[in-house]
Amino acid sequence: MAAKALSFDVGDYVVYPKHGVGRVVELQQQQIAGINLELYVLRFEKERMTLRVPTNKAESVGMRKLSSDKTLREALQTLEGKPRVKRTMWSRRAQEYEAKINSGDLVSIAEVVRDLFRADDQPEQSYSERQIFEGAASRLARELAAMEQIDEKSAHAKLLEILNKAAAIYNKEKVAD
Repeated sequence: MAAKALSFDVGDYVVYPKHGVGRVVELQQQQIAGINLELYVLRFEKERMTLRVPTNKAESVGMRKLSSDKTLREALQTLEGKPRVKRTMWSRRAQEYEAKINSGDLVSIAEVVRDLFRADDQPEQSYSERQIFEGAASRLARELAAMEQIDEKSAHAKLLEILNKAAAIYNKEKVAD
């Protein structure tokens, strides 16, 4: 049995792994190098970017519909967990974090957000840690916002609320040790 190709309709929100949440604004027919191609035209508002993806390549590049409610719940539960701080060199950790973010997997992105979050009473982050945290949090917030049909700012606030509650729990454990 042949695998059914992914199909998206104009107006659908989709996740493109390297760019996050975008919206299908048009289905286009174009002739490139003598070959007729059908393209999804994706618009990423935050980056003010338009991307054209051949419909037959959408699956192979990892383009997908928004996550399921179950996956969203799993990602939000991940934020409530204890941060895992690895003791490896920052450059290696940064590469691992970037790979997780670019995978487009919501739970992996939530792990990065959880691990790099710093509450107000915790030590300051380095500039590069902050950049990666903000990129991952923004990616997570945009998908949450699209799924719950709220604005990105509200979604970001919801994430910070979960992270601050978890930080309060795990910081008390550290003090007790």
